[in-house]
Amino acid sequence: MSRSPLAKLSRQSDATAVVFAALGDGTRLSLVLALSRGNRQSIAQLSESKPLTRQATSKHLRILESAGVVRSRCEGRENLFRAESCRARRAAQLRRAGLRTMGCLAGTAEGVGGKVTAPRMPLTPFA
Repeated sequence: MSRSPLAKLSRQSDATAVVFAALGDGTRLSLVLALSRGNRQSIAQLSESKPLTRQATSKHLRILESAGVVRSRCEGRENLFRAESCRARRAAQLRRAGLRTMGCLAGTAEGVGGKVTAPRMPLTPFA
């Protein structure tokens, strides 16, 4: 086990990249938004309101679950899913910060003021 600060930063970056990769698909993002309303939902319930098969919904939910964005619990014959609030909230923070940074870079990339600036945001690892 490495105690290097760079190794820790690399692990944190890898975890962040996994979450962004999972949320980078519009279908998965819409599933997270549907689950973020608070109540647990089954694959059948989630696929009713979307033009997806249950198999496709299941595949997307497994990707989100492996990234730690949603959690499932087996009740009877169904798996019920819910958004993992801490990770979903952190991903939203990072997304907002990224959009602000992109806006700053777009405004200064042509040499306005002679340097590129980005907003400061404290980064904390996923819990």
